[in-house]
Amino acid sequence: MRRSPGNVVIVAVLGLVLVWAGLAIAKKQHAKQPRGPYPSLGACSVFPKSSAAANAPSAADESAWNQDISQAPLDPNSASYIAYINAHGGDSVHPDFGSPREYGFPYAVVGKTQKRTKVHFTAYPDESTHGAYRVPIKALVEGGQASDGDRHVLAVDRKRCKLFELYRAFAAKRPKPHWNADSAVIWDLRSAALRPEGFTSADAAGLPIFPGLARYDEAAGAGIHHALRVTVSSTRDAWVHPASHCAGSTSSASAPPMGLRLRLSAGYDISGITGPARAIAVALKEYGLIVADNGSNWFISGTSDRRWPDENLDQLKSIPGSAFEVVQSAAPIHAC
Repeated sequence: MRRSPGNVVIVAVLGLVLVWAGLAIAKKQHAKQPRGPYPSLGACSVFPKSSAAANAPSAADESAWNQDISQAPLDPNSASYIAYINAHGGDSVHPDFGSPREYGFPYAVVGKTQKRTKVHFTAYPDESTHGAYRVPIKALVEGGQASDGDRHVLAVDRKRCKLFELYRAFAAKRPKPHWNADSAVIWDLRSAALRPEGFTSADAAGLPIFPGLARYDEAAGAGIHHALRVTVSSTRDAWVHPASHCAGSTSSASAPPMGLRLRLSAGYDISGITGPARAIAVALKEYGLIVADNGSNWFISGTSDRRWPDENLDQLKSIPGSAFEVVQSAAPIHAC
């Protein structure tokens, strides 16, 4: 249709109004993101500590998150795994979190007064936990309320030591306030029990997300004493415990299965890394990484927290993927 000059002006004005409204909404959503510090988890530990010896393979249950694997034996296929990862994407570490408050994973901490919230499973009901979820209806969503990504929602109940994790979660107010989520899991933080074989979780590997997050309070305090979550671009159609699910695209024996455990080589020099980034680098040597999802290569997960110093975290980007090695697991690899 041919437009008159008057119509053009009206359309232009309306366009500016819509842009302004969009920016206002984005600013409002940005302001709702977590600012830190997060509440304490109380007496709840995030899964039991591993009883494995210092030179034992990576544990085959959720205690693996808390296992020091700095002296664990290497996987015989270590070099092939690392070469495959680096050949299928980026080849250096990238902290996938920082001070912009929508960047990273937010989480809620609730207590004894938190009411139950209904969760409707929209994609994987048979592989989700049916039970009492205590996730605030106003809990923050990964990426912000308008995100079209994975939209993870995480909540820790410090009274009951439960972890609630939702994938592709949308809050709904009617008919009664509830969450719609593709899948969701309730984790008992006092138990090292695995998910059933072949079951997914809020993560592609069937793993919990929260235990693998770099948290600012740890990095700036007593240190990070657990493994960290990492994504790689291409994974095998297989998993190794503590993972229980796969989402791979190849049967190559050189491709990493979900749940693969890696660590930064003891010989890699981190003496020049300072501040919170140094705490993360030390954790990479002592507790390492666990492959949890398909995504950008060597992207390490952390919390959404305004206190993260971005320039300090940038030091981690100098660590090459070639400086890592794969740790032997106590469990066999399960083909999908």
